[in-house]
Amino acid sequence: MTKKLTSSARRTAVLLSTAAVSLVAAAAVASAHVTVNPNTAQQGAYTKVSFRVPNEEKDQSTTSVEVDLPTDHPIASVSVKPVPGWTATATTSALATPIKTDDGDVTQAVTKIVWTGGKIDPGQFQEFDVSLGPLPTDTDQIVFKALQTYSDGTVVRWIDVPPAGQEADHPAPVLHLTPAGATGSAGAAASPSAAAPSAPSSSPSVALSGSSDSAKADDSDSTARILGIAGLVVGVLGFGTAIVALRRKHPSGS
Repeated sequence: MTKKLTSSARRTAVLLSTAAVSLVAAAAVASAHVTVNPNTAQQGAYTKVSFRVPNEEKDQSTTSVEVDLPTDHPIASVSVKPVPGWTATATTSALATPIKTDDGDVTQAVTKIVWTGGKIDPGQFQEFDVSLGPLPTDTDQIVFKALQTYSDGTVVRWIDVPPAGQEADHPAPVLHLTPAGATGSAGAAASPSAAAPSAPSSSPSVALSGSSDSAKADDSDSTARILGIAGLVVGVLGFGTAIVALRRKHPSGS
């Protein structure tokens, strides 16, 4: 009887351990990728976003973060908030189609921002704040492809844009745009005069110095929430399976 009990207890422990591992793994996947927060803003407005970069390696530090801005929907004004220990470098490129503004045509725009000099250690994350605008009015999303470089030279490319309703192994950060005047969006933007300076003619507005401090964004993207919920479901099912197995082996009164 003792041997049977020990064997049953071991099987129960294995089932519970499997459920716990599945839960932790799902939670890790849900929070590991690079995101833009908040992930919603209004078309035509100025806004501030934070690129949240977690370190998912156990023994390597993140030493460089690159965020690419789209060239098919360029943004005239880009300002970068300083991050202690990090240096931000912006790259501008000539535009095939100039951006028309109240101050004239903008023929160049920021297409890349690279942060170097600092590090994100294992188990930590960092947020990189960027003010940008005016946001395009001819698309419902902006895709910011990102590259994360570790201290051993490994580069993780967060550039995948899967079809709607599907998941990606390395999803790119996506800022969803709502029509101007829509209410209740997570990224309610300020007016151009309050959020950022007007873009000068023939050149983009690029600022690598910050202005006022703002609270870090706490919004999680929908993908993280879905994966987190899936992990909880897996854990509950595993626990239930273990209880059923134990009761079948040792019914009441035996």
